[in-house]
Amino acid sequence: MSKYRNLTLVLALALAAVSLCVLLYGCRERIESFDTVDRLPRIRPDYSGIVLPPNIAPLNFAVEEDGLHYCAKIYSKNGGVIEVFSRSGKIAIPQEAWHRLLGNNRGQQLYFDVYVKGQSGRWSRYACVTSKIADEDIDSFLVYRKMNYTTIHFKGPMAVYQRDLRSFEEMLILNNSSYKGGCLNCHSFCRNHPDKMLIGIRSFKGYGISTLFIEDGKVEKIRAKFGYTSWHPSGKLAVYSMNNLPMFWHLGRTEVRDTVNLDSSLAYFLPETSQLKTSPEISQKEQLENWPVWSADGKFLYFCRALKPASDTKTTAGEKYKDIRYDLVRISYDVNSDQWGQAEEVLLAKDAGRSIAMPSISPDGRWLSFCMIDYGYFPCWQSDSDLYLMDLEAAEQTGKFEYRRLDISSSESESWQSWSSNSRWLVFSSKRDYGVFTRTYISYVDREGKVYKPILLPQKDPALYDSCLSTYTVPEMIIEPVKVAGDKLGRVIRGSSEVEVDMPITMATPKADLSEDF
Repeated sequence: MSKYRNLTLVLALALAAVSLCVLLYGCRERIESFDTVDRLPRIRPDYSGIVLPPNIAPLNFAVEEDGLHYCAKIYSKNGGVIEVFSRSGKIAIPQEAWHRLLGNNRGQQLYFDVYVKGQSGRWSRYACVTSKIADEDIDSFLVYRKMNYTTIHFKGPMAVYQRDLRSFEEMLILNNSSYKGGCLNCHSFCRNHPDKMLIGIRSFKGYGISTLFIEDGKVEKIRAKFGYTSWHPSGKLAVYSMNNLPMFWHLGRTEVRDTVNLDSSLAYFLPETSQLKTSPEISQKEQLENWPVWSADGKFLYFCRALKPASDTKTTAGEKYKDIRYDLVRISYDVNSDQWGQAEEVLLAKDAGRSIAMPSISPDGRWLSFCMIDYGYFPCWQSDSDLYLMDLEAAEQTGKFEYRRLDISSSESESWQSWSSNSRWLVFSSKRDYGVFTRTYISYVDREGKVYKPILLPQKDPALYDSCLSTYTVPEMIIEPVKVAGDKLGRVIRGSSEVEVDMPITMATPKADLSEDF
C-alpha cells in the first residue's frame, strides 16, 4: 500500500511541476505559420537599437501586446536560437544560453523575434528588434546606494549594494540599520578597484560622523566628514568636498526637494600618514568649491566653483539660490612634491548659460562627462539636468574646451555618471521613466565619442521597477566585488576605535552640518 501511495505522490508532484511550467512558460509549440505585423512589438524595456555588453545579465523584457501566448526567439550570426514561451508576456531568458550566445557573437547584431498568439488561435510575428553586441566587456560589478524616495533628511532606511552585472545577484555592502540609522554618503573607489574604498557615515543616534577607509581588507574609521570624493590615480590621496547644504522645498513641481550650497571648500586625505590637508588654491574664502575629479594621469584636478553669496544665511541664500551658477575649472598638481598650481578656466557658466556639476573623467583620459542645470550644484533634483561630453584630448591639441549635449539626455533629470575601467561604458542615473524615481542606465561610448541609446539596469523580473519605490544613486563600476561588507563594517562603525585626524581649518572651511547631506 505504501508503494502505491509513494507512486501517487510522485505523479502528483510531476503534474504540479508540469502545471507550473505551463503557467510560467506557456504552451511550447512549433510556430509553423503566422501573420506578419509590420511594426516593432511593444516591449518594455525597449531594446531596439541598443549596444549591449557581451557579459551583461539577460535582458529580460515584457511584451505589451494583447494575446493568449507569447514567444521570443533570440539569435545572432553564430550559434543556435534561444526560444522562450510565456503566458504572461514576461520573457525570462535562460542565463547560460544567453551568455553562450553573446560570447560567441561579440561585435555582431543580436535579433529578437517576438510572436503573439491572439484570441483567434493564430500567431503574429512582429518586426525584428535589432541590437548590437559590443566587443568590450563592462566591469563585472556595479555599486550603488538604494533608498526609499520618501526618505526626508536621509534619516530613513538606506543601504549600499553591489550588483553582479553578469547576473541578477545583488549583495549588501552596508545598511544604515547597522548604526541605528542615518546617512550613507557617497562611496568612492580608486581606478574602479574595490581594494581602496571610502564611504561616509552620518549617524544621528550616537555614532556621530565618520568616514570608513577600506584598504586591502582592513577597515578604519576616520573621525572626519568627507563629501564628494575623488581618488588620485596613484592612490596616494583622495580629494573631497566639505559642504554646508541646507534643504528647502518647492510647492509647484514634481520634485519638491531642493538644496543650496551655503559654504564649501576642498581638502584631501593622505592615507599613508592619515593626514587631512588643504591649500588656498582649492579652498578660497570667496568661492564655493565642489565636485572634484582627477584627470586620468593625475596631473590635474577638475572641480566646480561659484562665487559665494553675499551672506551665508539660509534666508539670503534662499532668495538668491537661482542666481548661483558653477564654473568648471582645473588646477595642476605634483603628487611627488605635494604642490598645487593655479586654477585655470575650463568652461564658464556665463558662456554656457547654465551651471556645471558632477564632472567625471574616463580612465583613458579622453572624455569628460558632466551635467548642466539652470542653477545650483545638484542635478538630481533639477528636471532640466542634461548630460554633456567634452573631448579632453582634442582640447589639449586646440586649446579649446569644446563640448556637446548628449542625445541620450531626456526631459527629466540626469545625474551621477561614472565610467567603466576600459572607458567604453558610461553609467548614469535618470528620472526619465516617471520623473520621480532615479534609475540606473548604461550607455556604450565608442572610440569617437558616440554615445548610444541607454539600457535600463536589467532585472530578473522586467516589471520590478513598476512597483519599486527605491531610488538608485551614485552608481560606480568596479572590476571585482567589495570583499569587506555587512556586519564587519557595522562593527567598525559601532566600535570605539577610530583614527584621529587634524581637520584643516581655513577661513573657507564650512561648519559641520549633521542634518543635511546629499
